[in-house]
Amino acid sequence: MPSSSAPPPPTSPSPPPPTPAPDRPSGRRLPGGPVLQDSVTAAIAAAFFEELAATGYARLSLEAVAKRAGAGKAAIYRRWASKLEMTVDLVTAVAVDASGPADTGTLRGDVLAFLTEVDAALRQPLPARIIPDLIAEGHRTPELAEALFTAVRDTRRGKAVELLERAVDRGELPADVDRGLALDLLAGPLYWRLAVVHTPTAPDHLDRLTDKLIAAFRA
Repeated sequence: MPSSSAPPPPTSPSPPPPTPAPDRPSGRRLPGGPVLQDSVTAAIAAAFFEELAATGYARLSLEAVAKRAGAGKAAIYRRWASKLEMTVDLVTAVAVDASGPADTGTLRGDVLAFLTEVDAALRQPLPARIIPDLIAEGHRTPELAEALFTAVRDTRRGKAVELLERAVDRGELPADVDRGLALDLLAGPLYWRLAVVHTPTAPDHLDRLTDKLIAAFRA
């Protein structure tokens, strides 16, 4: 898990961001302004993630996003006031809207399901390029780091802790389990292997990692 000075990797799995859109009802009219069409918002959101993956946050331009989306730059500014606001809004929409960890009935099943979904998400081309870039950019752009901390990390960790609480309720983990450390361990090793060092994994890697994590939780 990355240090606290930049947004860490998701603590629960994120689906690849195809065409996410903020929660703006179709036909909504801004005060004194035009109607915001969901189809345009979705096209801009898809173009944003593609451009972010291609260029990184630092080189991302709203003009390039608009061109990729086949929309005017004004269409972006009717929805977001800046690149920072757009990034936080769209990344949050994808990261936070994902469902919480699966309840399989056992700690081992829950951890394996969690890791399986994280594994699938990190093997998608867009998240694999976007997540490390945003983490690195957080060191250079404190406003981005702070916004993603609040909107993504805290919310996602809140969902992931449900996995631990269920295990405590079932008697599979002690009530005094170190939840903060367990959450770091839950996502950190797999993220490091797939997103940082890009090391291939054996077919049984997730099973073996699951057993190691559970042993660490109980230690």
